[in-house]
Amino acid sequence: MKRIKRICLITGMMFMFGCADYLDVIPDNVATMEHAFSNRAVTERFLFGCYNYLPDPSAVWNYPAQIGGDELWWDIDGYRDIPAIYIAQGFQNSNSPYQNYWDGENNGRNMFVGIRDCNIFLENIHLPPDIEDYERNQWAAEAKVLKAYFHLFLLQLYGPVPIIRENLPVDASVEEVRTFREPVDEAVDYIVALLDGAMPDLLPDIIYTGALDAGRMTRAIAAAIKAKALVWAASPLFNGTEDIPPPFSLVDKRGVELFPQTYQPEKWTRAAEAIKEALDICHAAGHRLYSYTPASLSAVMSETTALKYTLRGAVTEKFNPEIVWPDLHNTNALQRLFIPNMNGFSSMTQISEIGPTLKIAEEYYTKNGIPIDEDPEWVTWLGGNYDYRYQMQQSSTSSGGIDGVALSDYHRYYIKNNETTAKLHFYREPRFYAHVGFDRGIWEGNGSNEAAEMYMKARSGEEHGAVGTSRHTTCGYFTKKFVNVETVKVGDTYQPERYPYPLIRLSDLYLLYAEALNESKSRPDAEVYRWIDSIRLRAGLKGVLESWTKSSVPDKPATKDGMRRIIKRERLIELAYESQRFWDLRRWKDAEDYLNEPVKGWYYNGRNVDDYYVVTTYWNQRMFRTRDYLWPLKLNTLIVNSNLIQNPGWRD
Repeated sequence: MKRIKRICLITGMMFMFGCADYLDVIPDNVATMEHAFSNRAVTERFLFGCYNYLPDPSAVWNYPAQIGGDELWWDIDGYRDIPAIYIAQGFQNSNSPYQNYWDGENNGRNMFVGIRDCNIFLENIHLPPDIEDYERNQWAAEAKVLKAYFHLFLLQLYGPVPIIRENLPVDASVEEVRTFREPVDEAVDYIVALLDGAMPDLLPDIIYTGALDAGRMTRAIAAAIKAKALVWAASPLFNGTEDIPPPFSLVDKRGVELFPQTYQPEKWTRAAEAIKEALDICHAAGHRLYSYTPASLSAVMSETTALKYTLRGAVTEKFNPEIVWPDLHNTNALQRLFIPNMNGFSSMTQISEIGPTLKIAEEYYTKNGIPIDEDPEWVTWLGGNYDYRYQMQQSSTSSGGIDGVALSDYHRYYIKNNETTAKLHFYREPRFYAHVGFDRGIWEGNGSNEAAEMYMKARSGEEHGAVGTSRHTTCGYFTKKFVNVETVKVGDTYQPERYPYPLIRLSDLYLLYAEALNESKSRPDAEVYRWIDSIRLRAGLKGVLESWTKSSVPDKPATKDGMRRIIKRERLIELAYESQRFWDLRRWKDAEDYLNEPVKGWYYNGRNVDDYYVVTTYWNQRMFRTRDYLWPLKLNTLIVNSNLIQNPGWRD
C-alpha cells in the first residue's frame, strides 16, 4: 500500500496564531491507506494536507503574482537570486523554469501532487465509520473545490493542462502514465463541473462562524472560483476578440488543437451568468462592501480619515464582510516588508524594501475620478503642461488651488501642511492616499491619530528614508494598503496586527461582472455602470458617466471599447497589490504593453527636496514577449512524457 507520511495539519487557529507545522500522522512502517482513513481525526488531517498545496499569496518573494509583475519593485542590488525576481526581469526559461508549479521546483509547489492527494481523499472518504453523512459530503466537496482550483491555477500559468479525473492504478502501463494536455475549453468545463457538483454540500460561508471554520472552502468561494474560470475562458488570451484571433495555436501528437481558434462571444454571457450566481450566493451569505466603523461611538474622526480606514480595512480588517476568500497564510512577514521605519531608526533589515513604482502612483485617478492625463482641470492646475506633474509644490493655506480653494483645505488629512512634495501627489482620488505612502504624505495608524498625525519623511537620512544600503523603499513609495492600521513599528519593536490575505474580495466580483456584461453587450448600459459605480462611490468618487463629463474624452463611457478601458483601469486601481494585476494583464493580453516599460521612481538617495524629486530609472532591461503569457514546461518533463507538447515560443 502507498505510504502516507508527514501530512501537514493546517487549521484556521494555527493559521491565525501560529505557523503550520508538519506532523507525523502515524509511525513509519505502519502508514497504510486504511489507517489514514480509519477515523474522523486522521481523515480530517489528510484533508488539511490537501489544503497545504494552496499557493501562499502572502509570500511576496515566492508567489508569482506578487513581485512577478510591474506594480511593486525592490532593491535590485540586495535581492537577486529569487525566482520571482528573475521572472519580473523577463528571464523565464525552459531548461529550469522559475516558480515551476508543474513539477514543484524553483519555489513552485507541485499542483499535480495536490490533485493526486485530493483524488486519494475522494476515493477513500467513505471509509471512516465515525463521520456523519453531512460532514462526509462537506469534506468531499471541499476536496473537489481544491482539486478544481489546482487545475485552474495551472491553467492560468500554462494554458492547456492534463485533466486528472482520478489517479491511475499502480499497475498502469507506461502509455497510460504519459498523459496528454487537454484543450483549454475542456479543462474549463471540467473545473466548472467539479465546482457545480461541490457547491450544494459546502458551508454557505464562514462570515458568521469566523475562526471556527476559517480556511475551509465554502459555497461562496467555489462560486467565485467558477466565475473566475469562465472569465478566463472568455478573455482574449484564450478567446481572442472580434478582430484579433487567439494568440496561440498548438496541435498535439493526437492532432488535437489545444487552443480555441474562433472567437466565441457567448463565453462572456456564460461568464456573466456565473458571476451573477456568485454574487447572489455571496449576498445571501451576508457579504457586502466594507465600511469602517470606529471602535468607539464617541471617537471623533474626519470623514476623510474614516474613508481611508475603509479603503485599507477592506483588505486588512480580518474576516470583514467584503472578503469572500480569506487565505490564512501569515501576513506578518508581508507587512514587515511594506511598512516604513516608524519613530526612530531601526537595526532591523528588510523594512520598507518593497514599494509601488512611479507608474502605479500615476495610475490612480485625480479627485475628479478620471485619469490624470484626461483631466483638463488638473493639468491646468499643474500650470497648463502635463509634464509639470514632477515639479514640486508646497501645501499651504494660501488660496489658488483648484476652484480657488487652499491646498491645505483639500489635503488636510492627505499631505502635511507647509511641507513640499511633488505636484503629482496633489488633488488625487482617496484611494491614492489610502493605498500609497509617499514623502510628506500623512500616514494614518501606527498609534497616531488626527490630533497627532504622523507623516512620511522619506528623503535619504530622514526617519522613513534610506539608511545605508540595507533599508529603503526603492521607488520612493510605500505600500500602505497592506499595512494594518493597528500594526505598530517603534524603533526595533515590531507588533503586527495579523489578518487573512484577501484572495478574492466582493469588489473583485463586482468589477468582473461589469466587465462581463460590457463584453456581452453591443454597448454599455445602466447595469454595466451600476456595478462599477458601486465601487467608485465607496471610494469617494462619482459615477462613471458624471465623472467623465470633466474628461477630455467625455464620450469614453458611451462605447464598448471605451468602457472596456475604464473597467480595466478601475480593476488595476481598486485591486492594486492584491495579486490580481499579474493575472489580469495576461488574460487581457495587455502584458506586452505594460511589462516592457522601464521601472521608475524618485531618487531615494536624495537628501534634500531638489535631489529627491528627480525621476530615476531603476530597471530598463525588461523583456516580455508573446511566449511569456504562458510559462514553459521543463525540457526534462517533455522527455519523460513524450505525449506532452511545449508551449508556443519556447524551445522544445
